Amino acid sequence: MLKGLLGASRQGRRDDAELGKGVWRRAHDRFRRGLDRFHQMLEGVADDAAHPAPAAEAGQDQGQPGARPVGNGPAENYAALVPIANALADLLPVVRTIAAQAHAIAPSEGMEIPTGTGGYLNDVHRELSRAGNALATAAEAAAMVRLGAGEVSGVERRAGLVHEHVNRAAELLAKK
Repeated sequence: MLKGLLGASRQGRRDDAELGKGVWRRAHDRFRRGLDRFHQMLEGVADDAAHPAPAAEAGQDQGQPGARPVGNGPAENYAALVPIANALADLLPVVRTIAAQAHAIAPSEGMEIPTGTGGYLNDVHRELSRAGNALATAAEAAAMVRLGAGEVSGVERRAGLVHEHVNRAAELLAKK
């Protein structure tokens, strides 16, 4: 346990050095929390796939009022969500790199976004924030899939938005 605490402390110091304590660090941390939430939802779908409820308990009998719509089962949903989760996880190092580069250009230790030529850093931060928010909505969509109230296509659509925002942030930073 002590080793875990020391490792977390060292990681925190590395994050402080690389990302600062301001807006770039918060944008990165928001994205990471959204990714953690998405994976928590994915674990729930995995649990449902490993321990499926009988059809009667799940309300899937044809004539039963309030029955779930017939569609993919938990195993199929899990299989469809894993590649989405992997693609989103692959974005975390990209977001970290963008935030670290932005911090190197314009360090931030507070709540204000540092100014850059033409205000492009404001746009970079906006895209990183939007990526974090889109990731949170993707996690919410995954939760809805788990509950049988949403479709995997909705998760895919929201995950696509995450990719768009991260790519846009990278493009804006590269233009500097």
